[in-house]
Amino acid sequence: MSNITLHTLSARKQAGEKFAVLTAYDATFAHQVSSAGIEMILVGDSLGMVLQGQDSTLPVSVEEMAYHTACVARGNQGAMIMADLPFMSYATPEQAMDSAAALMQAGAQIVKLEGDAWLCESVSLLAERGVPVCAHLGLTPQAVNKLGGYRVQGRDKHSALKMLEDAKALEDAGASMLLLECVPSLLAEEITRNVDIPVIGIGAGPHTDAQVLVMHDMLGITAGRTPKFVKNFMAEADSIQDALQQYGDQVRDGRFPAEEHGFD
Repeated sequence: MSNITLHTLSARKQAGEKFAVLTAYDATFAHQVSSAGIEMILVGDSLGMVLQGQDSTLPVSVEEMAYHTACVARGNQGAMIMADLPFMSYATPEQAMDSAAALMQAGAQIVKLEGDAWLCESVSLLAERGVPVCAHLGLTPQAVNKLGGYRVQGRDKHSALKMLEDAKALEDAGASMLLLECVPSLLAEEITRNVDIPVIGIGAGPHTDAQVLVMHDMLGITAGRTPKFVKNFMAEADSIQDALQQYGDQVRDGRFPAEEHGFD
């Protein structure tokens, strides 16, 4: 496929066309994922859990994220690469700029930060300096200790309204994308409708502009409990490449996620 850019994905949103996002952490899987036509690769700090065996994403460092981003960049065949800024690597705007510089120099084309309106200053500074930002709202795994576990966010009226306001504030600050994790489907639909930038969902229902899954989850090889929003695409596939292509196709044509993958 031709190189995917922010312009490509923004045009998809305006045309009402969905796109697929999937994690990868090395050159081999980056090649497979991008060759399957997946539009965006997320080098997630989820690598702490699925690669390193940690019990959360918190131990992951900027240096580790830069290493895996560089590996992905070497195997990538035209997908856009997004990389997570890990825990406490963007607590101040100055820190955010230093951390983002390391990931962009390693091969990222957009960085993702977890948090709400408090991020606006950092988002603005990064955007002004040529660093595209995806703001991650809803369940933010780096804040799992504060949230009291992996819980659906935005279920009451007050928190839902705040999330909508935060989404608009981050867009106004210069965010190029939003990611909503474990958010009620109706709230995710409202946020997606009320911002002009692409919205990626995970456990956020079928109405966002894109979907993301952890690759190990959608291949059915993650140990332990499978989240409600995950579908095992290997169950009906002949190969990993077939499973990757089915995932992309089903996201684009609206078959995934189905109603049972979302939250009320």
